[in-house]
Amino acid sequence: MKIGFIGLGNVGGKLAGSLLRNGYDLTVRDLDKSAAEPFLAMGAKWSDTPKQLAQHVDVIITCLPSPKASAEVMEADDGVIAGLSAGKVWLEMSTTDEAEVKRLAEKVDTKGAFALDSPVSGGCHRAATGNIAIFAGGERNAFERVLPILTSMGREILHTGPLGSASILKVVTNYLASVHLVALGEAMTTAAKAGINLNATYEAIRISSGNSFVHETESQVILNGSYDINFTMDLVLKDMSLFQAVAERADVPLELSPKVVEIFEDGEKKYGSRAWSSMIVKRLEDQCGIALRAPGFPAQMSDAEPEEKGQEVTFRNQAG
Repeated sequence: MKIGFIGLGNVGGKLAGSLLRNGYDLTVRDLDKSAAEPFLAMGAKWSDTPKQLAQHVDVIITCLPSPKASAEVMEADDGVIAGLSAGKVWLEMSTTDEAEVKRLAEKVDTKGAFALDSPVSGGCHRAATGNIAIFAGGERNAFERVLPILTSMGREILHTGPLGSASILKVVTNYLASVHLVALGEAMTTAAKAGINLNATYEAIRISSGNSFVHETESQVILNGSYDINFTMDLVLKDMSLFQAVAERADVPLELSPKVVEIFEDGEKKYGSRAWSSMIVKRLEDQCGIALRAPGFPAQMSDAEPEEKGQEVTFRNQAG
């Protein structure tokens, strides 16, 4: 099966790398051709336009920074939709808006092709090792066709239901991660100011009811001082806006989300839109005159497992 991959950024590049390591015939494209050079050196092909790419592959994957970027890649005169034909599959792996992915899917359907929204969750470090989770929404027969591709990129695959359901769940989980990050900053700063050793604080949270995935990963890069989560303030605010749009359409009166947005807007103003998102805790560090540091934490997060062909993969179907 021939695969085309558009968008070789922080997440997309790592997913494309997993496909190459697992032996897929891969064609790539990015606005910055230099981003493709490592993949071309590994045997990938290059496509001059999204249309050309779509014409020569069976499955087209997009992993782009915003719904606007996806729309441009899909709908341009030389875009993906112009190159689609019957039986091909478009996998939208960007974090995007449910309504937008459905709108584009209608155009994909007119070509006799199939659309799935398949965002990932778990962080760039896990994407690099094929240990990431992937949500997939769309028709079951299309999902089963691309399941081997998904299992080459991720460890846990969840079919979430109809098209758009995966995009909703992605922004829901990203919202929770942002809330957890803000809460961790407050928790660890309070512990530190109360005189508690931060190594002990990390372990106490990890083995307790207060634990979370965000703690086990992002607290490491806070405590080692790098803050390097490979995810930036502007992307948090983009994802939060997508979550709030879903809630507004569902007439949910949010209370916590607007406050978290306010906190990240302040963090973006202080440290810049491209500052690592985990630097949001620096707001409290600066206000309290402390540094949340603990000896013994590695320079990089240490929970990733090496990728192997034939790795055990967990596949979960949605209820019903």
